[in-house]
Amino acid sequence: MEQAVVTLKKGGGRLLKSGGAWIFDNEIASVTGDVPDGDIVCVQDFDGYGLGSGFINSHSKIRVRMMTRKPGQKVDDAFLRMRVHSAWEYRKKTVDTDSCRVIFGEADFLPGLVVDKFADILVVQSLALGIDRMKETIIGLLKEEMEKDGIKIRGVYERSDAKVRLQEGMELRKGFIGPEFNTRVEIKENGVRYIVDVKEGQKTGFFLDQKYNRRAVQRLCKDARVLDCFTHTGSFALNAGYAGAKSVLGVDASELGVEQARENARLNRLEDRVKFVCRDVFELLPELEEKKEEFDVVILDPPAFTKSRSSVKNAVKGYREINLRGMKLIRDGGYLATCSCSHFMTPDLFTQTIAQAARQAHKRLRQVEYRTQAPDHPILWSADESYYLKFYIFQVCEEK
Repeated sequence: MEQAVVTLKKGGGRLLKSGGAWIFDNEIASVTGDVPDGDIVCVQDFDGYGLGSGFINSHSKIRVRMMTRKPGQKVDDAFLRMRVHSAWEYRKKTVDTDSCRVIFGEADFLPGLVVDKFADILVVQSLALGIDRMKETIIGLLKEEMEKDGIKIRGVYERSDAKVRLQEGMELRKGFIGPEFNTRVEIKENGVRYIVDVKEGQKTGFFLDQKYNRRAVQRLCKDARVLDCFTHTGSFALNAGYAGAKSVLGVDASELGVEQARENARLNRLEDRVKFVCRDVFELLPELEEKKEEFDVVILDPPAFTKSRSSVKNAVKGYREINLRGMKLIRDGGYLATCSCSHFMTPDLFTQTIAQAARQAHKRLRQVEYRTQAPDHPILWSADESYYLKFYIFQVCEEK
């Protein structure tokens, strides 16, 4: 059967032509041929010039997600094996693969698919219809690639329960792919041990993107008094404790997260120095300031305050507030680690927001370093959505 053809409007496909992977519904002039949603279509420019192939979904504003830029390329098992092999080889070169993100959607040229490896477990998140149909094939190929390196995957769990699937006309899905197994798995990262709950944890169970940022914070924390805000399951706090902090206070609004953090502290025999409280950070920081508390290191790792352009202004207020409050709690010459994981909060905007907070707090900042997400979350130039994590370390000085 002949493949359907999507023809762009004149001037359409600007993101695609600059290196991106998406074609939006308002960029398409016509679709010829019988084409069920999720099927592979050929894409051509208004003048018939071939631009490659991708999968189509009439329910989504992102009408086509590109799988290949090579006209006439078959998207079959051999093609998927090539993509999977490339993704795994890249991880082996760039990160510790004991636990890592193995496939990162568009940045690995497999749009809409995320696969995380936690020890011998894979967690899969599928966010687009076309890739959803391919996911089990891709998982099988990935297992084969890992087996070549002596890695036996014990089980696969699906966490396709993100609401963005509804915008694709898809149902939310969560559960085992293949045989059932214990969904609490122990991993080790930067010397710290964690229990990851792939069934009940946020997103895929654990935030791997901060792996090397957590390690960067370790060297600041020896003999320090540390405050870790939005601690989730305690990862930054535990890195501080592992590095020899005198005392660590981790704060999170989730009771489940705090309980898991306490369990992780016990697992690492750090419960005597690393403590956790279930509190709203925005309420707690002014209270600590009023009590004239001081810390050597303050870590701010909030959730994305904005997931759309329309709510960026409110997000700026939130980031400014926590950075202002955080800086006020740092002793002269102490350190601030602060980040944003929203790609709508651009690097420039995040930098400006921190600068505003410093002026209001009457603090001077000396930048130690600027970092982004770990290399297993590669930033694909021209695919802006792949660049989302901004991470600063500053020394915070009094204005004298």
